Amino acid sequence: MKLTALVDNSRLESRPDLVVERGLSLHVETIDHKILFDAGGSKAFCDNATLLGIEIQDIDAAVISHRHHDHCNGVTHFLDGNSKAQVYLRECGEIDYSFKAFGLKLDIGIDKNLLAKAQGRAIFVNHTKEILPNIYVVTKISNKYAQPKGNKYLFTHSENGCKPDRFEHELLMIIKENDGLVVFTGCAHSGVLNMVDTAVELFPNTRIKAVVGGFHLVGLPMFNSIGGTKDEIKAIGRELESYPIDKLYTGHCTGKKAYGLLKSVLGDRLEHLPTGRSVII
Repeated sequence: MKLTALVDNSRLESRPDLVVERGLSLHVETIDHKILFDAGGSKAFCDNATLLGIEIQDIDAAVISHRHHDHCNGVTHFLDGNSKAQVYLRECGEIDYSFKAFGLKLDIGIDKNLLAKAQGRAIFVNHTKEILPNIYVVTKISNKYAQPKGNKYLFTHSENGCKPDRFEHELLMIIKENDGLVVFTGCAHSGVLNMVDTAVELFPNTRIKAVVGGFHLVGLPMFNSIGGTKDEIKAIGRELESYPIDKLYTGHCTGKKAYGLLKSVLGDRLEHLPTGRSVII
């Protein structure tokens, strides 16, 4: 499998031509299929794909991890550039999403016009589904571990009022290959440990070649704070260390400070995945 970061918060120093944004988009190429996992918040991932020699039209399916704008709003540009692929999202009701802290309130939800544009191409899932051979989207995520503390700033708004976001709009993707699994987390608002635990439950006694995506260990993104204490972040690293995971590739909402703390525990098993980087897994 070849994995390329089309958009992340940072980029390779050798690729100043690539656009960065606070968002995530990954291109995944298996032996048989090409998948887009998340689409960032703008056209940036499409522009970067062109510069990286990746054809948007060739993608077989798109998977959106959750309904925050920095992971899904780029889908409108994906639909313009790709005429065949279905777009998979978790099924949920008419809900708005916001970030609230210190009197500041920001709308961070999906562009509703996007959903209208995607009619006929969007597939809403509420259970584990094999979207292509050995490529799964999973909606029932373990709650063995606590969700990230940074979630406390995130809310939903519906006819039932304003509530803390419990991320019932989040899914994960698992690709099963002959030599193991690759788990894609998006932002892991449900908790990266819970997502790994889910993969282990679904595919017991199976090697996890890699866990890929953001881990949402940032607290307040504008201050690059950590969600929790240093000891709590290191404890997450130690728990990850106990699972049968070869590598972890992360960026985006993990945050620089939390990344450094995880790195102190996981060492070479943890790597940064900035815009423009490709890895073979």
